[in-house]
Amino acid sequence: MKNFKHVIILLVLGLSQLAFAQNGTIRGTIIEDSNGEPMYGVTVILLSTGNGAISDFDGKFSVNAPAGTYQLQASFIGFQKVVINDVVVTADEVTVIDQIRLKEDTEELEEVVVTAQAIRTSEVALLTQRRKSANVMDGISSESFRRIGDSDAGAAAKRITGVSVEGGKYVYVRGLGDRYTKTTLNGMDIPGLDPDRNSIQIDVFPTNMIDNMLIVKSFTPELPADFTGGLVNIETKDFPDQKIFDISLSIEYNPSMHFNSDYITYDGSGTDFLGFDNGERDLPSGYDLADIPTPFNSTDAQVSEFLNEFSPSLGVNQQTSPMNYNFGVTYADQKELANGHTLGYMFTGNYKNNTTLYDNAIYGEYQNDIDPDINEFQRAATTQGVLAENNVLLGGLAGLAYKTSSSKFRLTLMRLQNGVSRAGDFDLVDDENAVGKSGYTGISENLEYNERQITNLFLNGEHHLADGKWTIDWRGASTWSSQDDPDIRRTAFTRINDNLRFAAGAAGNPSRLWRSLEEVNTVGKVDITNDRKIFNRDGKIKFGVSHVYKERDYNIVDFNVNFFNGQQLDWTGNASEVWTPETLYPNGSIFLVSGFSEPNPNQYNSNINNTGAYISTEFSATEKLKSIIGVRAENFVQRHTGRDQLQTQVLDNDVVLDNLHFFPSVNFIYALQERQNLRLSYSKTIARPSFKELSFAQILDPVSNRIFDGGLFAIDDWDGNLRETLIDNFDLRWELFMNRGQNVSFSAFYKSFQDPIELVLLPQAQTNIELQPRNVGDGQVYGIEAEFKKSLDFINDRFSLYGNFTLVKSAIELSETELRNRRNNARTGEEIKDTRNMAGQAPWIVNAGLAYDDYERGIDAGLFYNVKGKTLVVVGGGINPDVFAQPFHSLNFNFNKVFGEQEEWALNFSISNILGDKLEQFYERSFSNFSSEQESAQVFQSFNPGTSVGLGIKYSF
Repeated sequence: MKNFKHVIILLVLGLSQLAFAQNGTIRGTIIEDSNGEPMYGVTVILLSTGNGAISDFDGKFSVNAPAGTYQLQASFIGFQKVVINDVVVTADEVTVIDQIRLKEDTEELEEVVVTAQAIRTSEVALLTQRRKSANVMDGISSESFRRIGDSDAGAAAKRITGVSVEGGKYVYVRGLGDRYTKTTLNGMDIPGLDPDRNSIQIDVFPTNMIDNMLIVKSFTPELPADFTGGLVNIETKDFPDQKIFDISLSIEYNPSMHFNSDYITYDGSGTDFLGFDNGERDLPSGYDLADIPTPFNSTDAQVSEFLNEFSPSLGVNQQTSPMNYNFGVTYADQKELANGHTLGYMFTGNYKNNTTLYDNAIYGEYQNDIDPDINEFQRAATTQGVLAENNVLLGGLAGLAYKTSSSKFRLTLMRLQNGVSRAGDFDLVDDENAVGKSGYTGISENLEYNERQITNLFLNGEHHLADGKWTIDWRGASTWSSQDDPDIRRTAFTRINDNLRFAAGAAGNPSRLWRSLEEVNTVGKVDITNDRKIFNRDGKIKFGVSHVYKERDYNIVDFNVNFFNGQQLDWTGNASEVWTPETLYPNGSIFLVSGFSEPNPNQYNSNINNTGAYISTEFSATEKLKSIIGVRAENFVQRHTGRDQLQTQVLDNDVVLDNLHFFPSVNFIYALQERQNLRLSYSKTIARPSFKELSFAQILDPVSNRIFDGGLFAIDDWDGNLRETLIDNFDLRWELFMNRGQNVSFSAFYKSFQDPIELVLLPQAQTNIELQPRNVGDGQVYGIEAEFKKSLDFINDRFSLYGNFTLVKSAIELSETELRNRRNNARTGEEIKDTRNMAGQAPWIVNAGLAYDDYERGIDAGLFYNVKGKTLVVVGGGINPDVFAQPFHSLNFNFNKVFGEQEEWALNFSISNILGDKLEQFYERSFSNFSSEQESAQVFQSFNPGTSVGLGIKYSF
């Protein structure tokens, strides 16, 4: 009898386990329709079973049920019930209902009944967030990434109103350059990898890591104050609603670049394909680099040993170029723990390998002719030939999220590794008719490698107290970044009497250069929000503190080839014959001399401490008028250790920038109707010089032969006192949000700049182009924006048309020096204006798209167009003309198809740059009565990216 009982018990347990195994899970999110915010405490039940759950502070719920088809009801006091039919539960799987939107039940209406198929992820939540946001903002969600097919954040950002992306990497908002655009990751500062830029290259973020990307165009006090055009915030994924295991593979073919036998490269290291150098390009160790072995201070054996520690590769070699390819994997899930809490985890990895070939890359240097009767520009120098590049990006993101009934914690670790190998084979022309030029022709082979890496550790806690009336959000992040340019090699031959020689006064002797940048960025912030009644209506008080610490170490080491007793061989023009056992000392005449002195003037250390605090309040004085008023304070101190080229000025952790500024912000939102707003805002923001700009560093671009001079250099009438820029911002916007994600908006904005910083061509530099950041005359920018998204349901409701247009006018008052230099070099009859455009400010931007979306058949497709107007990129003056980036008409097509029994397969087909436009920058006569006469325009730089065709496949397990 006892044994029989045991059998019965085991049978019951087995059946219960089997029944449990047959269960599935329904997960979803409850959203308040009026403001797009998650709803806490909503009751969700399955009507036939009584199984249910209560939504948490994120609006999330989870209900377990046996396999079958159900009706799901969501209800909350004061809101209409929503019943969702045909909710299918599959055993051991998760059914996700993306958004259940509850409306206030002001007229005791009946429940709303919809089908599960009618609820799916869309841009609607993002549009609601925009409608209720305190800021003027735009954005793009992960759903759009999938629909458009963009592989990285740089490509996706071009779809956003008022946004253009330079070189696929740097975001310009409202036409303002990267100086006035800030990028944050999960709301935290992140350093840029390029010392030439103030913002990060956003193309290093694959879209499979991103949940959404928002661009804020107006300042509110909880945000950092150092942005003017816009703040780009990239939010990485945290809690998945269901298990995700995706593998993706894509390829891209460009007929002008790939499978081309004219592609050039060189012998690098064995790990270049992983995005880093294995040490092959390292500097020789154990040497005093300021006093290296030479025939004059060391034995022959010591000199020979030193020289043989360098890579012998100085020349390019040809091979057939591969296609671009990309591989990605994502795994994510969440588990309900025994204590009722939830643990989420995610891992995503991405590998991208792109090959670029420009068979006619052009770098030009032109001057105003010394004869004022000649309007055409005088050629000074040109570099023209083949430029090839292999770009490898390896990235990974691992994240944990833990949620209790009132708190959520996030921990993410991100690592991005990027390596770019570049080779150039150029013809050189130096025109003796130009000022400061010696006159020669020659050839040059250039070898470069750029290695960049970012490691970011992010920790975040969010706590909801007192029934959700108090929210504490704290965040801490550390980012370690580096950029290394190991062993940049330039071997240039000068033609002398039909012979090829190395000539120091012409194309120069061969050179080898190392650059290194190390930066650490540590950020901490706490934001506290109190939801309370103000004027008997819902309101908020927000306050918080933050601190940012940044430190950068930068160094340049270079060597130049010399010839013992001036002896040279009869060169054939092949750089590979230069560094051989026969040519190196003591067998040959080649040895190296150090190109810098000790202490090194191109070595510097800089650090920043920026402490911020703010308070703001959000309230509604009337039913329709919402006000957000507050102020932020930032105490910013920047210190610098370095010296000028003449060793006359030496700074040792000296303060070079120290200020305490207050940044007020006032935002008014008037609800003309339920889905129609009128916004008005004012704020004060700031733009500060970068580490590199506030230094003595002098940095040479080995390809273009252009030199950057740090802003601390005092040159002629420039006193070396580079200051921050203060900006006053005014915004006015009307917006209408309609059903099915349709919307239309019109905006106007005005910005006033005090002491703007611009990159200026130095009229004193005549043998090379030299550029320096300087404060120029005060400026102003004003413009209008228009945006729309409209369903073409009168043709077919699967088609929609969207577009946005930005028109901007900018004006900078010319300083007395700049105006004098321009007038001294004016043409006969030319009248110089006393204002000009702001550098980096596009006069207009157009984004447009025609989209097709057939959800039932799993098809979406689109044709997307982006262009910005001719933009001043380098300020001339004196002998140097201004340089303008020409409009690049980018027309792209994308097609996506989901198929398979469980829609586990996704296919993507794309065509990029359908119009085959070129990336070009020209010297032009400008800001005078001769501005329209552009027959004299000459090339500053020109590249032809060609047309690319891509194919991608993704499988979801």
